[in-house]
Amino acid sequence: MRRATNAFCLVAMCVLAAAGTVVAQTPSVVNGTLDVHPLSGDLDRELDGLVARTTDPMWVGYAVATNPRGDDGGCWSTRDGFAARRTGPVKLEGNNTLHILYRIADRRVDRIQFTSAECPLDAGGLTVRWITGVSATASIDWLARFATGESARRLQNQAVVAIALHADPPALDRLLSFARDGKDARLRGDALFWVAQRAGAKAMQTVSNAIDNDPDTDVKKKAVFALSQMPRDEGVPKMIEVARTNRNAEVRRQAMFWLGQSRDPRALTFFEEILRR
Repeated sequence: MRRATNAFCLVAMCVLAAAGTVVAQTPSVVNGTLDVHPLSGDLDRELDGLVARTTDPMWVGYAVATNPRGDDGGCWSTRDGFAARRTGPVKLEGNNTLHILYRIADRRVDRIQFTSAECPLDAGGLTVRWITGVSATASIDWLARFATGESARRLQNQAVVAIALHADPPALDRLLSFARDGKDARLRGDALFWVAQRAGAKAMQTVSNAIDNDPDTDVKKKAVFALSQMPRDEGVPKMIEVARTNRNAEVRRQAMFWLGQSRDPRALTFFEEILRR
């Protein structure tokens, strides 16, 4: 659990709340062919068409705005939504462009991958079709298919992380919708984690609602973990409240665990109070 948590947190370092502007650029491709086309209509229609007629493996991608961090620049990439890898020099001024790529084979998408714009792409001898002029809203709508449909768990997770890495405000709205209304408990739990990275009043309301009202105990526990990822002045008091008052013993234990990990003086005061009873 701790390994997955640390990997999630490393990816989350790339996410901030303010929007950015996409830099109009194409990736550097080695060991493959780059085929650049402007988007001529709806993104879903173009990608649906590519999927329908593609049997041999190929990659298709585009750029959207993300939020740079001065201390996490340079080339980084993710695979399967979990492991973050950084290569090359770290830039002191990060890039605000995210590259999202889909591997298509046998008329279906079988992988979603995303990288910073600094990363050269090794295509493994395949073609990379690059679409320019893609809006954040169109990208989020396409990714939501994999998050909410009948996709494999891996694709679902990859799609949620990719949505979370968008700088555009609709990304937060979509994550909130997943956390509140997702039919799959795993989707709700994943969305809660990324909602917590955005923090703020909307995030706290959604996370608190999941702790109080979600029917699945595992989702409740993930919501408590989401609290641990929020700024301490927001997350710690709420975790103390959950540890004091929640009716679910597993949820209370989860809150106490993450309070212990926080090393916050308020958590120590709470534990002292419990032990002196």
